[in-house]
Amino acid sequence: MRPLLCAPGIAALTALAALAVLPAATPAVADGGTPSAFTLEDPRIKESSGLAASRTHPGVYWTHNDSDDGPYVYAVDSRTGRTVATVTLSGIDPRDVEAISIGPDGNVYVGDIGDNLGGSWPKVWIYRFAEPKELKDVTVTPVRYSVQYEGGPRDAESLMVHPKTGRVYIASKHRSGGGLFAGPEKLSASGINVFRRVADLKLWATDGAFSPDGTRLVVRSYFDVREYRWEDGRPKEIGRPNVPLQRQGESVTFTPDGRTLMYGTEGVRSQVSPVPLDGDLLPDHAEKARADDGNGQSQSGLGDGGGDDLNRNLAIGAGTFAVATLLVVSLRRLFRRR
Repeated sequence: MRPLLCAPGIAALTALAALAVLPAATPAVADGGTPSAFTLEDPRIKESSGLAASRTHPGVYWTHNDSDDGPYVYAVDSRTGRTVATVTLSGIDPRDVEAISIGPDGNVYVGDIGDNLGGSWPKVWIYRFAEPKELKDVTVTPVRYSVQYEGGPRDAESLMVHPKTGRVYIASKHRSGGGLFAGPEKLSASGINVFRRVADLKLWATDGAFSPDGTRLVVRSYFDVREYRWEDGRPKEIGRPNVPLQRQGESVTFTPDGRTLMYGTEGVRSQVSPVPLDGDLLPDHAEKARADDGNGQSQSGLGDGGGDDLNRNLAIGAGTFAVATLLVVSLRRLFRRR
């Protein structure tokens, strides 16, 4: 995706301003089955823009860069942060890959759906390939689906495959709020797949994910996240989980047990951070499993999403954005005077 601030000097000053108000990284909770944070150690992964938990390989997460990287998808072992497999998509010249998801068919879906021109491409694409059974470098020929939106082009960075129905959804990205678009019940590799708007979203979506049981949908932005109960093919907002303050929050996925959200960001050696869920934010299957275990206490102490922590993080994020904006305005005025 296009950076929040494009000029290198301005971006550098913005990063310094952000560091001035960033809290120290919170260690992942080790007990209660909560996974640890991990760092993407591969120097090739500079702009991680999507994240999906493997269904075949425990502890492995799939990710990718966005534009200007090539047709590559990386499998990262969360225990070490190291890349354990690279999948090369043969015959693909990606334009702006922004999202990744795994369907109930065991296939990986990659969304070449970014549009930094504000929604001007006449069509975008989704690539599908079977998740490899062995973790090794491999070249595959993916199925390619052409996509258009009802009502015209959209900029988008979020692609979600429902884990029960296999239906593909895309969340468009807009400052004033985007929309959730549903693809056909079954994608066709021939012709155009038209995605139709099924709901409005009240945030600038940078990624989204369904829970493993399909009862919850989360959609994130840079400093915010919304969670929805999934009912009859429509989202119903139920809360706002805690979200870590990140350099440029670009990705989110559920852990395979549905109890934790994993948040990713862009940048070399970027960190993937866990946030446990609780209360109504827990997917139905995860809540039932916890009840069956006799664990009625909160694993995270966050209640229904950690309101105090959320408010603090949002306040810090707003302060960061305000400082960055002030720097940009000041620099522009300085340049005009020269």
